[in-house]
Amino acid sequence: MGLDSASFLLRYCVAGDGMNAYMSYKVSTQTTLPMFLNKTFSVRRRFSDFLGLYEKISAKHSLLGCIIPPPPQKSVVGMTKVKVGKEDSSSAEFVEKRRAALERYLQRVVAHPSLLQDPDVREFLERDELPRAVNTQALSGPGLLKMINRASDAVNKMTIKMNESDNWFESKLQEVENEEQLLRRLHAAVDSLVNHRKELCINTAVFSKSVAMLGSVEENSALSRALSQLAEVEDKMEQLHQQQAFSDFFILAELLADYVRLLGAVRCCFEQRMKVWQRLQEAQSTLQKKREAEAKLLWANKPEKLQQAKDDINEWESKVSQYERDFERVTCTVRKEVLRFEKEKARDFKQHIVKYLESLLHTQHRLVKCWEAFLPEAKAIA
Repeated sequence: MGLDSASFLLRYCVAGDGMNAYMSYKVSTQTTLPMFLNKTFSVRRRFSDFLGLYEKISAKHSLLGCIIPPPPQKSVVGMTKVKVGKEDSSSAEFVEKRRAALERYLQRVVAHPSLLQDPDVREFLERDELPRAVNTQALSGPGLLKMINRASDAVNKMTIKMNESDNWFESKLQEVENEEQLLRRLHAAVDSLVNHRKELCINTAVFSKSVAMLGSVEENSALSRALSQLAEVEDKMEQLHQQQAFSDFFILAELLADYVRLLGAVRCCFEQRMKVWQRLQEAQSTLQKKREAEAKLLWANKPEKLQQAKDDINEWESKVSQYERDFERVTCTVRKEVLRFEKEKARDFKQHIVKYLESLLHTQHRLVKCWEAFLPEAKAIA
């Protein structure tokens, strides 16, 4: 942990019984940041609390053009397996995947200079008990309202074309959309690789047992010994394939999945800038109508209504000025946010790709050593 930073460790447990069971996470924080009262502290949180934190900070900071790191997605299937007590590899993988994803989510939140200062973030990390998050259910009233708002925003995007005065934003948005599509395809390919590696583990285990059984009934002692050694080698191969599948998933596949969602968050900050621009256009249009109405009153010689018309013009001139400042501020924020995101993405990808290549190299090195050790046994068969 570097100077003035924070790191998190999440441990999980299942609370409750049957379909009332839920995952509880112990969030342990170790920090050197001066804003916290203690250097180390822990709290208990549920998954809905993480979603509630996202909703709170998103409601405030996304309006300003900030990139809000998204939390892990809900999984009804994964949680159902946990609730009914089905203990298999997929259930254990789901639990570990969510735990690690929540750790990364918190790390990205506190790495954001604006979000770090948010009192809701500090409360989430330090306060023993939080109010129950009620807006995180997809079919709740607020959840349905969010779905309607997203649909409305999508319609506005299709019907209103922004006259972009800065080519940087147009080209960057195109880059983000293209990269998101490419990362989705790459993630699908890596996900397929993980599944094939898991199948290889299963088939290698079957092969190892079959060879061991064959060696146990073989009458030629040298061949029997070689088959037994081959079974042991294949057993080690299975373990190495399992370890590599773990690295494929948690080092590479999860990185890509995170950045698919993060690029979606980057798109959202561009969309927020467009919303502010649309509000400015609407205000300018209203101001123009108010001025036209004043001109008609002057032409019709209706002095009794002129003062109200002038007041309306002053009000909308003030709004236009405020919305112009808002648009300039959001434009500046989005530019800074995108540049910061690109630097973090480059650093993240470098660290994970190097780590992944090292895992591949380590696996291949151990594979070679296993086969080199077995080679004399194969040559000794008479």
